[in-house]
Amino acid sequence: MWRRVCLILTFGLALTSRIASGAESAEVNLDYVAQRALERAQKPFHSPRADLPKVLRQDSLDYDKYRDIRFRRDQALWTEDDLSFRVEFFHPGYLYQEPVHVNEFTATHVQPIRFVQNFFDYGKLKIQNQIPANTGYAGFRILYPLNKTNRLDELGAFLGASYFRLLGKDQRYGLSARGLALNTGEPDRPEEFPIFTDWWLGKPQKDDTTLTLFAILDSVSCTGAYEFHIRPGETTVADIDAVIYFRDQKKIPAASTNAQPVKTIGFAPLTSMFWFGKNSERKFDDYRPEVHDSDGLLVRMGNGETLWRPLDNPVVMRHQIFSAPGIKGFGLLQRERNFAAYQDSFNFYHLEPSVWIEPHGWGDGDLHLVELNTAYEGLDNVVAFWDPKNKPAPLQPFRFGYTLKWQTSDADVKLSENRVVSTRIGLDPSCADCRQIVIDFTGPRLDAIPENEPPQAIANCSFNAVILNNQVIRDLDLKTWRVILKMQPKPGNADPVDLRCTLQRGTNILSETWTYQWSPP
Repeated sequence: MWRRVCLILTFGLALTSRIASGAESAEVNLDYVAQRALERAQKPFHSPRADLPKVLRQDSLDYDKYRDIRFRRDQALWTEDDLSFRVEFFHPGYLYQEPVHVNEFTATHVQPIRFVQNFFDYGKLKIQNQIPANTGYAGFRILYPLNKTNRLDELGAFLGASYFRLLGKDQRYGLSARGLALNTGEPDRPEEFPIFTDWWLGKPQKDDTTLTLFAILDSVSCTGAYEFHIRPGETTVADIDAVIYFRDQKKIPAASTNAQPVKTIGFAPLTSMFWFGKNSERKFDDYRPEVHDSDGLLVRMGNGETLWRPLDNPVVMRHQIFSAPGIKGFGLLQRERNFAAYQDSFNFYHLEPSVWIEPHGWGDGDLHLVELNTAYEGLDNVVAFWDPKNKPAPLQPFRFGYTLKWQTSDADVKLSENRVVSTRIGLDPSCADCRQIVIDFTGPRLDAIPENEPPQAIANCSFNAVILNNQVIRDLDLKTWRVILKMQPKPGNADPVDLRCTLQRGTNILSETWTYQWSPP
């Protein structure tokens, strides 16, 4: 979870439709893949890492050697059919120690896409003949004419464990999604990283605008079958349905699994990076004002309340849990879309997507936000996921579905129009042990309020602190309503302080709810 998964390599990739013979008659659907996942769940987990040829392991294939391996651009899957979607494969080895087996399917048949060394240019390396045809690939990426009709652009990539990233029009890679997260952020047991081990790629028709994929997910504790329908566009949408089966650990020898009971099951996990931003109290020696892939967690609760939780880079891990039965949506957003906020000419943080998740009726459960400390931008340190209250029984199908939307500013605003645009925190000049918290709100309902009739800020905090002052003013330059809170932790407090604030007129709620967890230095 904590290492940053690089889906963009510094060299180009590609592949052809020259796939292995051995087509079989089959109708590939979620039930087809789920049956294979169930069969695997009845046996101990077998790590694909054990099947990697020695020549591809990290002690033999280092970073520089791996960079020498280039995929041949004229070899993309479905190039010969001149389809809008193309698939290119990543070479296994170096960091990518878990080979993935890939199949292509049509309405009536399925056939494997075996490893073919001629798909790659190895430069000066002499390792081609040491890689068996059944090795598999590290993963794959998808091409599509996303930005211009006459040019193929990268639409997304599936690489490393169950990580994947997608792009909408004019977006740049940022945060990642995962198939499943197990025991994430739990201090008393290690996190488990399920792996997409097998893929079925649906061959599209000539004018199709949706790509269909199926995958098997495997891990020490469970297996799963996943169905993806990916629709590229201004906002790229992925509809996902899944079935997971937990292994019966009582029937599998402990020595073969070393598994601990699963405490949290993370549906639709998102992984991002937040190093510093407007709300950061710790300053870093960097010329840029902000560095982050996402700056906040947005949540639409089952009762209709909308929460905005700015992200942070804490000194120690923070694991915040929100009771979220019947949750309607959540996502990690990049609200700051102004280049001037980042001043980065190489990493276009202002163009990175937000990812919004719409559950398909998940029932009772909790939303988790895990934040880790990071000292630089190369590590993902933020994870958000939903954990169901009722855990599945061993070998019983546990079904869930959701929609992922990879979007930018216009779509973000539609999620919550009267919203928080910034959070700033610093020392209160009149109180040595107080913090001054400044929150800016904006939106059409708020902009319609006369300057001389400010709304009320309804603010509160947890029992280990008090709010001594609460002021609302109109900032004409920023065109926002600014809330200034004076918060004082209780003497001797060493625990995080939970805070909330909304703008209201009487009982009429005018804004989303700002919520934050402040930690003592």
